[in-house]
Amino acid sequence: MFDIETVPDVALGRRAYGLEGLADAEVAKAMFARRRQQTGSDFLPHEQHRVVAISCALRTRDQLRVWSLGELDASEGDIVGRFFEGIERYTPDLVSWNGGGFDLPVLNYRALAAGIEAPTYWETGDGNAAFRYNNYLSRYHWRHLDLMDVLSGMQPRARASLEDMAHLLGLPGKLGFSGAKVWDAWQAGEILAIRRYCETDVLNTWLVYLRFERLRGHLSREQYLAEVERVRAFLAASGEPHHAEFLAAWTTSSRA
Repeated sequence: MFDIETVPDVALGRRAYGLEGLADAEVAKAMFARRRQQTGSDFLPHEQHRVVAISCALRTRDQLRVWSLGELDASEGDIVGRFFEGIERYTPDLVSWNGGGFDLPVLNYRALAAGIEAPTYWETGDGNAAFRYNNYLSRYHWRHLDLMDVLSGMQPRARASLEDMAHLLGLPGKLGFSGAKVWDAWQAGEILAIRRYCETDVLNTWLVYLRFERLRGHLSREQYLAEVERVRAFLAASGEPHHAEFLAAWTTSSRA
C-alpha cells in the first residue's frame, strides 16, 4: 500500500520557462497559470511534480506497519530510491488509489531523472518468467492493484475520489487536510504535516482494500473484522497524534 505527495518542481519550471531570478512561490504561480491557460486546470503535468513524501502500509504475517520513507530532510532522490529499493528487495504486491494514473507515472519520471535502477519493477518476463503474466506495469495484472481503476470498471466516468469512498464506507477521510494544501505546507516547512497526511491516505486506502478483499471472497466476514480490529489496535498503540485523530474520527460502518 503506498501513496505519494508532490509539489511543483520549481527548478524545472525555471529552466523550462526562463524564470531565473524568481522566488519559488512566483515560479510555481507561473507554472499553475500556464497550465490553467492550456487545460483549464492548474493541475501540473506529471513530470513537473516533485515527490516530497511517500508513505506505505505493510501487512506482514505478524503485524501491520505504516510509515513514510526516509528522514524528514531526505532528498527526493533518496525517497524515490527507497521506494524502488523496497520493490527490488521484497517484491511486494502494490496497492494504490489512482496509482496507475498518477503516483507510478510520477515516480517513473522522477526515478529516471535521479538515475535510479529498478529492474524488478520493470520486469515483464524476459528475465523472470513469473512476471510474464503478473507484473507491475500491466493495467490488468495484480502485482499492482489500482483500487480506483478496478472498482470503477476501468471507466473514467465511473471513478470516485478516495475522499468520497471514505465517506461511503464510514472512514475518516482527509481529516481537514488535502492535496491542495501540500504546496502551502511545503513552503511553510511543514514536511511532518505532509507525511502525516500521506499516511492517513494510506490508512484510508488500506481499509478500502480490506473491504475489496471481502468483496472478492478473499476474506470472510470474520477475517475482515479481525483485520479491521488490527488496524484499530495499531492506531491505539502507535502514540502518533494523527493516528489518534484518525481513530477518533473513525465510525463503525453499518455495512460491515
